[in-house]
Amino acid sequence: MKPELTLHQRTLTLTRFPVRKNETLQAWDAADEYLINHCHSMTLEPQRPILILNDNFGALSCWFAEQGQVTTVTDSFITQQAIINNLNDNNLPAITIIDCLADLPTNPQLVLIKQPKNNRLLSWQLQQLCHLLPADCVVISAGKVKDIHSSTLKLFEKYLGETKTSLAVKKARLIFTTVNKSLAAPMPQPTTWTVPEHDLTITNYANVFSSDSLDIGGRFLLDFIPSKPQYQDIIDLGCGNGVIGIKAARLNPQANVTCVDESFMATASCRENAQINLTNIDKFDVMVANCLDNFTNQSADLVLCNPPFHQNNTITDHIAWQMFCDAQRVLRQNGELIIIGNRQLKYHEKLNRIFTKVDTIGNNDKFVVLRATK
Repeated sequence: MKPELTLHQRTLTLTRFPVRKNETLQAWDAADEYLINHCHSMTLEPQRPILILNDNFGALSCWFAEQGQVTTVTDSFITQQAIINNLNDNNLPAITIIDCLADLPTNPQLVLIKQPKNNRLLSWQLQQLCHLLPADCVVISAGKVKDIHSSTLKLFEKYLGETKTSLAVKKARLIFTTVNKSLAAPMPQPTTWTVPEHDLTITNYANVFSSDSLDIGGRFLLDFIPSKPQYQDIIDLGCGNGVIGIKAARLNPQANVTCVDESFMATASCRENAQINLTNIDKFDVMVANCLDNFTNQSADLVLCNPPFHQNNTITDHIAWQMFCDAQRVLRQNGELIIIGNRQLKYHEKLNRIFTKVDTIGNNDKFVVLRATK
């Protein structure tokens, strides 16, 4: 039975994406319910666009879909697909879904914000909204109590306007902000830094992991990227800013390199970094996708991966497992998957279930680098 969200005599059937057998995680939280309940009590009749930011799996988008001019903004391809699936499952009208780098609709009447995990993204979005929103726009944010700190409220005050909070309900809280147009300032530029030991210059948009320096796992993995003339097709899976794929392209100029991530800001960063760091980008491609869903079986010789161990605020290993299974399917015979992970995650146990051979090719006090051969 699919999970149902029932409020105000309305019921929605909502699932996460991708849909998995025996999935136990629901596709909404108490903050979604609190925000919907509050908006219902307002008896708002929107005559202008409704703007929804950071809706995780479509609870807000589906609930407000019949209100008319609804636009949802997300940096996640997986979220985008979840919203589309849930709209279709509930026979709801289509809404506009855009990524965080797209132009926002003008003159919205209501803005609903789910608290993102990344405060850099929140700051960027608040600055974007301050340029756009009319003074009479209603702005309500929602999140878990444990994720809303005094520093969070200061961001709203600094970048958007006077802010107050609600009482907590089911460990969730609402944030109410009055737009102050005098706070509008030039939008911040992406962060740029260098990795001198690898002669790389890296640019990151706000929602890319480790946005102002190279993360220590990625830095360690750079030393274990192989160079082999027989490589024809290489994939950087979960590419982030693309530093691993770019290094692989430099070491293997004969190979086609494809970088894949589910974040629109990550792939935008990756494209810009390829332009900065590669002299020939004809063999370099960047894709937004859910792991390797659309890749042909036995079409790659090498997959490089620094897998995440969380989805939004949920710690989970299912993303890494999907990445490993997808890589096994896409690799040619004798193809290799090279990954890095925290030692305690014990990825070698998972890899041994689906690969012929798994070797440790690097390690330190925190990380282990594994090579799995098909």
